[in-house]
Amino acid sequence: GQLPPWLQGILLRNGPGMHTIGDSKYNHWFDGLALLHSFTFKNGEVYYRSKYLRSDTYNCNIEANRIVVSEFGTMAYPDPCKNIFAKAFSYLSHTIPEFTDNCLINIMKAGEDFYATGETNFIRKINPHTLETLEKVDYNKYVAVNVATSHPHYDSAGNILNMGTSIVDKGKTKYLLFKIPSSVPEQEKKKSCFKHLEVVCSVPSRSLLHPSYYHSFGITENYIIFIEQPFRLDILKMATAYIRGVSWASCLAFNKDDKTWFHFIDRKTKKEVSTKFYTDAMVFFHHVNAYEEDGHIIFDIIAYTDNSLYDMFYLKNLSKDFEENAKLTSIPTCKRFVVPLQYDKDAGVDSNLVTLPSTATAVKEKDGNIYCQPEILCEGIELPRINYDYNGKKYKYVFATQVQWSPVPTKITKFNTQTKEMLHWGQDDCWPSEPVFVPRPDAKEEDDGVVLTCVVKTDPKDPPFLLVLDAKTFTELGRATVKVEMHMDLHGMFIPQQDVKTETE
Repeated sequence: GQLPPWLQGILLRNGPGMHTIGDSKYNHWFDGLALLHSFTFKNGEVYYRSKYLRSDTYNCNIEANRIVVSEFGTMAYPDPCKNIFAKAFSYLSHTIPEFTDNCLINIMKAGEDFYATGETNFIRKINPHTLETLEKVDYNKYVAVNVATSHPHYDSAGNILNMGTSIVDKGKTKYLLFKIPSSVPEQEKKKSCFKHLEVVCSVPSRSLLHPSYYHSFGITENYIIFIEQPFRLDILKMATAYIRGVSWASCLAFNKDDKTWFHFIDRKTKKEVSTKFYTDAMVFFHHVNAYEEDGHIIFDIIAYTDNSLYDMFYLKNLSKDFEENAKLTSIPTCKRFVVPLQYDKDAGVDSNLVTLPSTATAVKEKDGNIYCQPEILCEGIELPRINYDYNGKKYKYVFATQVQWSPVPTKITKFNTQTKEMLHWGQDDCWPSEPVFVPRPDAKEEDDGVVLTCVVKTDPKDPPFLLVLDAKTFTELGRATVKVEMHMDLHGMFIPQQDVKTETE
């Protein structure tokens, strides 16, 4: 095929790549050592490169020829023959553990630099051209967080907004929203933008010892949306996990009888909206998009009725009959919540406060809380991406992978949130990755551009390829076949040519 001449830049991808070290194996697919890969588009040609992230975790494991650094689903024991005193001592030091820097989930842009990110307090700077691993940044030096999301947001000035959890800091557990500026003042050019990190606001956790797990958050022009779901980390269990010989993942529990609380933070006043909004128990990882309309906040997320998705990726479940055997007990559902921030304060109890045309409701209760029920937009999509120019604004299109009862995507899809129409791309024996939308320069329409996805073949003898689709019609423009083994990855980003420093810089 042919690539559009304007498509110039680098698609960077990240995901778990190595699951066996020496005789030791990780328990969970999400624990594997990070493998970065890139597709560079230059004058109609595509160049491929991949490299393991040379994290401290990677180096320690490779040197020991076994897993010595714990990951979320795999607890590692540095030295099996330590005596009981040493064991008790290291147990104490593991209470809030020294987390891994195996940043395997996403790529983040900070100023002119790029970082591999996971969900701990560490991120690793990388060179987008060579995929070399550069310095390690510890968020904790700049803001009191123990974990942070790997799905930050960027405002129009390129500043990063992200969220992290501060566990039992000064006797409180809270969720912190923080901002990393895209540039530093001229006179401080030597300093990193992290030195200028500021905490925008904090939301207290509903429970001191059971903070909510979250993988992303939402943003509109005036608000930050944070969802506190009843999928929680048990801090006491986590503190004793090491000595009990269990993984941290076993300290996560979902309570199906609990509520899911919505927090809305005003970006100007940095204060939380005082009305309490909630919905039924759910588990979700990905926000799609959010916007404001006539006094309402509208936000779309991909939600599940339980936490079976995580369990599915234990490596013992990922056998050769995986597609037949692995069945989700809850199908991912794209839900749209419509939350009336401005509503008639004299409205009666049990009245629906949503005044926009939607099947979503927000019902006032006796105690003043507002119970929200979503509109179901569609089912069976995951890893949603949008045209990021429409982030926080009214939008139409979601690009996503299509999954049914198995968590492995077999197609990619373009979903129109307004007409509910769906376009698909899929071929036999193909597993596509998260689709990334790249807008055409000077595009006037939301879907004017291309969609990029890496496709792994189920038969290891068939080479993987990068697929380029016309985003409007969802027809194939071209594909670049790569004659190497490629792994299924998680997330990534496209960096347009003008945003990448040249190699000499």
